[in-house]
Amino acid sequence: MSPRREAFLDDVKERGAYDTTEEAERAARVVLALLGAHLVGDVRAHLAARLPEGFALILLNPLQSAEPLPPERFVRATAAWIEGATERTAAWDVSAVLSTVADVVGDDLLGQILLQLPVGYDLLFGRPQPT
Repeated sequence: MSPRREAFLDDVKERGAYDTTEEAERAARVVLALLGAHLVGDVRAHLAARLPEGFALILLNPLQSAEPLPPERFVRATAAWIEGATERTAAWDVSAVLSTVADVVGDDLLGQILLQLPVGYDLLFGRPQPT
């Protein structure tokens, strides 16, 4: 495992209070695949460039989404893709992964990401925006 990938997963594991790195990786894979379906163009490419390679590929080859999901439906979709997950545990998974992503990308790129997402994603990233 590359040091960059290991650091990313360590952060997700700590924030998600997962027992194993495998649990953190499963959450990261699902959340990034769903997120990738919501982002387009340079924003998705710039985000991918800041992620460890394997996760960048997941983001660049996302699950298909006909429309951007509101935050609540994003959490429900995450629960549907993680075996044994509930909406409550999926919200925890989403928060662990997206708050790690927010730290990796910085405020400028995060702002661009949030512009492509429905209102409310700032909370999923752990970065509430002033209204």
